[in-house]
Amino acid sequence: MGLAEASLSSMSVPLIVDVDGTLLKTDLLIETFLALLSRKPWKALLTLAELRHGKAAFKARLASLAEIDVSLMPVREEVITFLRAEKARGRQIYLASAADARLVTALSEHLGLFDGVLGSDGKVNLSGAAKADALCARFGKAKFDYVGDSRADLKVWSTCNVALVAGGRGAWRSAIASGQPGVVEIIGSPPRLRDYISALRPHQWLKNVLVFVPAVAGHVLMSTWFGSVLAFVSFCLCASAVYIINDLLDLRADRQHPRKRKRPFASGRVPLIHGAMMAPVLLITAFSLTAFLPRVFAVVLTGYLVLTTLYSFWLKRKVMVDVVALACLYAARVIGGSVATGVLISQWLEAFSIFLFLSLALVKRSGELVDRVNSGRGDPGGRGYRLTDLPVIESMAAASGYLSALVMALYLNSDAVMHLYSKPHRLLLLCVAVLFWTSRMLLKAHRGQMDDDPIVFAARDRVSLGVGTLCLGLVYISL
Repeated sequence: MGLAEASLSSMSVPLIVDVDGTLLKTDLLIETFLALLSRKPWKALLTLAELRHGKAAFKARLASLAEIDVSLMPVREEVITFLRAEKARGRQIYLASAADARLVTALSEHLGLFDGVLGSDGKVNLSGAAKADALCARFGKAKFDYVGDSRADLKVWSTCNVALVAGGRGAWRSAIASGQPGVVEIIGSPPRLRDYISALRPHQWLKNVLVFVPAVAGHVLMSTWFGSVLAFVSFCLCASAVYIINDLLDLRADRQHPRKRKRPFASGRVPLIHGAMMAPVLLITAFSLTAFLPRVFAVVLTGYLVLTTLYSFWLKRKVMVDVVALACLYAARVIGGSVATGVLISQWLEAFSIFLFLSLALVKRSGELVDRVNSGRGDPGGRGYRLTDLPVIESMAAASGYLSALVMALYLNSDAVMHLYSKPHRLLLLCVAVLFWTSRMLLKAHRGQMDDDPIVFAARDRVSLGVGTLCLGLVYISL
């Protein structure tokens, strides 16, 4: 049966719509748990104890503690369009979900399409057979049409008049066709491979090239390439796992952001449960690779994971602590490259990294504030910064960046350089390049043209790539 035929059903037959995965591209249970986990992680973990009283009690507890905005939830536009057409015909439409009734009611009030709602009440988990029984008791067996999307809806489909499958999952047609007179498919867009790849944020892997810095600075890249590459892959996998976790915890903020709302999890293109499974797999793989590197590398990678997790849960909301944490995360990659290859980093490189990475972290924050100013939005929520802080942050970014150039100048006049280069005086031009690049990055951020992490931006910026090539040329002619 096609969609057009489904609309010919009698107006006296009510239309029942599922929520999770059907009306919404997301799952309200996972949404509420993640929302609570991002704000009050210990309280979220304690709510798991409610499972001993049943899933309905667990959902009720989460709904009472979590703060979510149902108006931000990603909806299936094809389902909304179909429901509006049915509503225009005068058909009664009801929401029936296994989610807590309070959340279902809030969603119904927001959309304004429904004549009533059914949801879990803290005692009965309205899913599968329980939902089928409740609908049959209220409307009568085979006296309602039902829109669902998953195996959990099979029991309901077997008792309804017309079964409608949402979400583009045509495979369900054969599973339910034998139980009803007709099956209707509301075509949608299933998750695509590129959506999953996008969730890994592969463009952010560019920051992990910092693991090659010790080998390049020590002129031993060719003899240590295996360790550097393995460290690079480990950091990429670990970083992707953390990005997924961060995206899952930042759903509300991302959906309010003009660009971040298009991310795979915020937009609903990739199910949240898939992200929850991807993160541990990536972490296990990342740490499995450390078996081929010195043991201390696993310690560094663990420290990176702990710090970035603390950043996601807590540190990113602390003024200035967040930028120091970001600078440390940049530095962790350099340290990781050092221990993976056995190439010691000098105190000069450590000092240079401290100032440069702090500058880049401040540039990142200033760029975010400039973006809010230009878009007419207020102070960033949950970050601790104010728009009036922008001039101070820009000043600190400039000071830290210029100090990194000063450290480089002092290093280039040290005895260590004399042993590595035959014409070290030529390297002083590197200071000019660093000053130019730092100043340009500051100006780009101030103009609102810094639309990503500074290192990722630089890797895609032709001028920055040109400066990098010039620096490599200067090093070569100074050998």
